[in-house]
Amino acid sequence: MTRQHRRLPRILATTLMALLVLSAPSATVSAHQPWFEETDITAAAPWQIADPSVSLALYASLDPANDVDYFTFDGAEGEVVLVGLSIPAIEGQSLFAPEIALLGPGFASADLPAQIATTQADGAYQLATVTGETTLFREPFSRTDYWERQEERIALPASGRYTIVVWHAEGERGRYTLAVGDQEIPGGDRAFRTRLPGYWTPLPP
Repeated sequence: MTRQHRRLPRILATTLMALLVLSAPSATVSAHQPWFEETDITAAAPWQIADPSVSLALYASLDPANDVDYFTFDGAEGEVVLVGLSIPAIEGQSLFAPEIALLGPGFASADLPAQIATTQADGAYQLATVTGETTLFREPFSRTDYWERQEERIALPASGRYTIVVWHAEGERGRYTLAVGDQEIPGGDRAFRTRLPGYWTPLPP
């Protein structure tokens, strides 16, 4: 058998995996650019999303109790942005159900908790919270399991700066994955696979 023939099975396996990832039905379960929360994401130091159309998976935590995380991006009027949130299948997290809202120009005013930082120019669109133990799904890119919570495609009502806010109504702690965008472009943390096991553990007491 020639060297070229020996390489064919590996090439086919790689191609099949790529097709599987690209054909996944939801941005939450498809290929994406994965990133990890390095330091606490706050209103004063939000995570900057360069392009909300590019598929990102942001692995973060609400910690300490009553933590609120902020992610910002610039959007154009009429642009449709996919926003979703899922819970990694870590022991003790099956009922963890954070809230998520999109703040920005053009949205109607909303009754948000007092600890969420807003400006007078901001309205808000709050995604419906999914509570209870939902069905697990397998994400083929990382080969890990999640409980799916919110996911919506939101049309931006005006051009300007938008902020995704994640919090828990009762101030509970836990890990979550925020998905933004649906355009599959390679990128993200190159050390993702080696760092994922450390993330895939319960938060310390």
